[in-house]
Amino acid sequence: MAITRRQKEVIDFLSGFTTTNGYSPSYEEIASGLGLNSLATVHKHITNLQNKGLLQRSHNRSRSIDVLPQKPAKKAYDRLPLLGRIAAGKPVEAIETAESISLGDIIGAREVYALEVRGDSMRDEHIVSGDYVLVERTRVAREGEIVVALIDGADATLKRFYREGNLIRLQPSNAEMAPIYAPAASVSIQGKVLGVLRKYS
Repeated sequence: MAITRRQKEVIDFLSGFTTTNGYSPSYEEIASGLGLNSLATVHKHITNLQNKGLLQRSHNRSRSIDVLPQKPAKKAYDRLPLLGRIAAGKPVEAIETAESISLGDIIGAREVYALEVRGDSMRDEHIVSGDYVLVERTRVAREGEIVVALIDGADATLKRFYREGNLIRLQPSNAEMAPIYAPAASVSIQGKVLGVLRKYS
């Protein structure tokens, strides 16, 4: 929440006074401490700061101006402006929108973690070494889903998941690589892929 230089001075004075004295200042003490001639001006600053959620006043007790602890500011990249759609085939008219998007829109309430990809076994899915996959933590998967699979409790791999009788086929998306077959009892699903992040610079 943006505040003016004078409002910042009011907050700093309130915090310092309360820390030193163990109670909050009166309007007269605020005016004196900040060199203000009018109590109405003090009242205006206090009301504006209260409306911004930075102060709290209790009207049933004296010296009741409390500076509220502030939540950490959200980083600018928590949400990104979604300015429209871009064609990767036939060009379309560019129309700017006022929407935004965040990882939360993709993840929702699911428990999700990220893994950095090493190797090219999923390159035909456009998942290449250096990419980050967003993985939903789960122990079950449907046929054909891209999963993080643990084999014999030791070796983790990123592949498409298929059941074939008593075996699990972990299928790479790379024509140059063979699938991995393992007994179903030796394969445990650690999660399934929700999305991919790629950094170009």
